[in-house]
Amino acid sequence: MDKKSIAGIVIVALIFLGFTFYNSHQQKKYQEQLMAYNAEQARIQAEQDSLLALNAPLPTADSAAIAAAGERLSGDSLQAQRRIMQFGELLAAAQQAEAEEFTVENEVLKIDFSTRGGQVKDVTLKDYTKYAPRDERNQPVRLFDPATANFALTFYVKNGHNNVLVNTADYTFNLVSMEKDADGAQRITMDLPVARDAVLRYEYVVYNIQSPARDYLVDLNVYLKNMAPQMASQTTVGIDWSNRSYQNEKGFQNENTYTTIYYRAPGESSADDLGMSDGEKQKTVSSSLNWVAFKQQFFSSVMIAPENFSYADMKFTTAEKGSGYIKDFSAKLTVPYTAQTDHYNFAFYFGPNKYAILKHVATTEGDDELHLERLIPLGWGIFGWVNRWFVIPVFDFLRQFIPSFGLIILILAVLVKVIISPLTYKSYISTAKMRVIKPEVDELAKKYPRQEDAMKRQQATMELYKKAGINPMGGCIPLLIQMPIIIAMFRFFPASIELRGQHFLWADDLSSYDSVLSLPFNIPFYGDHVSLFALLMTVALFAFSYINYQQTASSQPQMAGMKFMMVYLMPVMMLLWFNSYSSGLTYYYFLANILTIGQTLVIRRMIDEGHTVAIHGYSHDYAAIYKSDEAFMQNIYRLRDRLRSDFGYEAAIIRFPGGSSNTVSRQYSVGIMSRLAQRVQAEGFTYFDWNVSSGDAAGTPASSGQIYNNVTSALRHDRGNVVLMHDAGAKGTTADALPDIIRYCLANGYSIQPITPATKPVHHGIAN
Repeated sequence: MDKKSIAGIVIVALIFLGFTFYNSHQQKKYQEQLMAYNAEQARIQAEQDSLLALNAPLPTADSAAIAAAGERLSGDSLQAQRRIMQFGELLAAAQQAEAEEFTVENEVLKIDFSTRGGQVKDVTLKDYTKYAPRDERNQPVRLFDPATANFALTFYVKNGHNNVLVNTADYTFNLVSMEKDADGAQRITMDLPVARDAVLRYEYVVYNIQSPARDYLVDLNVYLKNMAPQMASQTTVGIDWSNRSYQNEKGFQNENTYTTIYYRAPGESSADDLGMSDGEKQKTVSSSLNWVAFKQQFFSSVMIAPENFSYADMKFTTAEKGSGYIKDFSAKLTVPYTAQTDHYNFAFYFGPNKYAILKHVATTEGDDELHLERLIPLGWGIFGWVNRWFVIPVFDFLRQFIPSFGLIILILAVLVKVIISPLTYKSYISTAKMRVIKPEVDELAKKYPRQEDAMKRQQATMELYKKAGINPMGGCIPLLIQMPIIIAMFRFFPASIELRGQHFLWADDLSSYDSVLSLPFNIPFYGDHVSLFALLMTVALFAFSYINYQQTASSQPQMAGMKFMMVYLMPVMMLLWFNSYSSGLTYYYFLANILTIGQTLVIRRMIDEGHTVAIHGYSHDYAAIYKSDEAFMQNIYRLRDRLRSDFGYEAAIIRFPGGSSNTVSRQYSVGIMSRLAQRVQAEGFTYFDWNVSSGDAAGTPASSGQIYNNVTSALRHDRGNVVLMHDAGAKGTTADALPDIIRYCLANGYSIQPITPATKPVHHGIAN
């Protein structure tokens, strides 16, 4: 064994012996303290027994009634003496004092106070009413159930040799003053005398400055006046806060889903919560927090500690459906305490979960770091970003001009579709190209039929896709772009208090489900009502899924096996899921599906009817574009980049100005056409000429009849026919002749197909 090993063993042994000695010393100290405590308790019990003996009633033989009365008086006196001995004279008196209740109001709040515990017993929001049928909404929203509301500080004070636990909820405070400041703020001061010259003071400040972010905020300043000598040895002061929340919305299940406890750690821009649960949930946090919130779907009660809580034990229990309540909340909190602590500054937010208000709630002037807006579950990551920076600003902007929320949702749906339309167009082009080259893909399958040739078949297919400018994943891009928006809307609508109580068509509350038929029974996973918006959304989703399946299955045979899930199962699942969700959300999804169907049909017609976007040139100035190889390529790149940025379309087909056989280019650069023909193909472009000319490029405009004859006489069945036509403003006769030309082609066995990079090119002989 080497020296290092021996040294290590010695060190470990010394540590073990040191720990053993320390532990035995601590145990001895603990036993001594325990013996002293037991002795003190025995002394106190002896004193109480003596008092009991002194105060025992003296029985008289001549009056039993007098004896009974004496017993009662003696018992009351004994209890009072015991309270005084245990708590001190002032706290004992505060226990027995009668409570007083009073109300303080501002423009948005009505707050009921009680001197018992010096606490808020009820809060009414003046601007909001509980859900009821449209003409019966007259009950204001209440955040507290007075029977269960509780707020108390807990701490230990000295009383002789005893440490007495004080729970302020057990004591009646003295109402000292109710004053109004110059700015309209009301200050309510309540005192709890703890000992001679030692007072626990509560000062509530209720604002009324017509600023929602401030008027929904109630300050609570706690002062420990001369309390340090009376406080027992302790490092924290406890806070017990609990309340039972009323059901304020239409659907119990929907409101319950969004009712939970939120909390935030200092320095964090996000907030955490206890999760969504129908039962019971509890969580303990041993790190610093700067607020804890009892959050309902649209309203919250938040306790704020600017200097932070040091510990939190939070719990909720779900109430029974039909009881009129949603959840029972409780939070056991602590704040640090030292002998130098003489005050705490707390605050309560009692108000709506409204983004524009919560974002600006601050406990001090200029302090915007509370991030109470995180109470609104807008989604994490990109989903929350979409809501914060797109949906909410657009929604708030439209509200300034449009009173109907149904119309606002319609405009929002249209706007989203317009934004993603270039990607949708590009996706459909890719799908259309895949349909066009499907015969060639099938030929590759025949060429490589064996399983061992699968790699060769895949490589050949990908090469064909590349040549045709097809992205195999192109069809997924619009869906990937839409998913953050779809999920963002899923979080936005149920959490948007702006929709609460807003009616549209048959829906009486866009924040909750619409019901056109109440069922006398409950269907599992569906509910006891029929939501028409959910039904319409389902029908629209089925139609879109069917159209999309038809589009993809023809070009991607592997999709055939997905028909049942895509076309039938998914819409049914969405119906079951969304029947009890926000009608604003199902209305939006219905609109989105309808708009997507319309957009798909328009784009399909554009693509399927033979529209191919190709490059002819950003400029048609021969002298400029044909002066050099680079000048021509820059002209091509400019148009390609413009098509890419404006439409998301990657053009890969070129027609040279004047055709590849033009000779005019020789005037500016000899041999340029021979070089460009090789250059464009080397850079991934395919160039086309024509083999049928309409004759509309002549200096003298041709008649529609001449154009018709030029085209129909030159068509041949033994080749692919590429017809040259022009669409300039002076070519009106070309447009006139085109319908007749199309009818002729279809009647004579010709099919009209889009030109793709996979189409066999038509080339002229190069003359330069």
